[in-house]
Amino acid sequence: MSTNDEGTAPSRHDLESALADLTTPAPVDFGLRVLRHVGISPQKYDRYVELDTDAGGLYVAFSPHAITGATLVTMVVSTEMFEEMHWCRTRRTAIRSTAPFPGLRPAVRTGRAKQLPIDFGPLDAGHRAVLEAVRTVPKGQLRPIGWIAREAGVPGDPELVTAALAANPVTLLVPCHRITYDDGSPCDAAYLPGTGRALRAAEDIDMDRLARLSQDGAVLLGSETTHIFCHPTCAHARRITPRHQRPFASAGAARRAGFRACRSCRPVTT
Repeated sequence: MSTNDEGTAPSRHDLESALADLTTPAPVDFGLRVLRHVGISPQKYDRYVELDTDAGGLYVAFSPHAITGATLVTMVVSTEMFEEMHWCRTRRTAIRSTAPFPGLRPAVRTGRAKQLPIDFGPLDAGHRAVLEAVRTVPKGQLRPIGWIAREAGVPGDPELVTAALAANPVTLLVPCHRITYDDGSPCDAAYLPGTGRALRAAEDIDMDRLARLSQDGAVLLGSETTHIFCHPTCAHARRITPRHQRPFASAGAARRAGFRACRSCRPVTT
């Protein structure tokens, strides 16, 4: 047995350190290279990448045709856990990659992902309809559960909406942080505490202003000049000058005052 500089046999720790120095970490996409080398069709597995967002890292999995899952890094303890969760939900292996799905990077950067194709996997039709409705909410705006229920074709079923938000398999790309309860308070069923708040802040959504309106019983804003009422975060509502704002507690109150619903944000009028 060889000795070290002091003439004694090396310890187990010395040997482990020496062996560790000889290793080189495998490339991030090593598994993907192996699959390609042996001729496994890309149709038989998913790939995934890690991207930066305003709420931290985001793992996004995708097939050759669509996004198949997304999870914030803070919601799992390791890449292995994300891969296992993806397998359990989709029965498809997710292999680490460095090349994202076409259009994914700008969608994450801009917060405008409704054009990305998404495969919701085993979710039932009701949950899919809810999440598709959530995808239509523009960046920087909020919509209440009642609005989502109407758009999804399940009016009067808020429990289905909250269940679908909690089951959202495509975190962030289906922007659940833009959904509120009907009183205007955040409905963050899909996120850990603080995550939805960080995402809304990144979109310049003034939750303090909305909270003040809600405390005053105002969930809709009308314009005294156009006699149109909107959701407070609607692009048109944000252009109403303070002296021309008319708050309303309900669409019925707005209609009785002679106002009509905005054709852009389409508040629930029943």
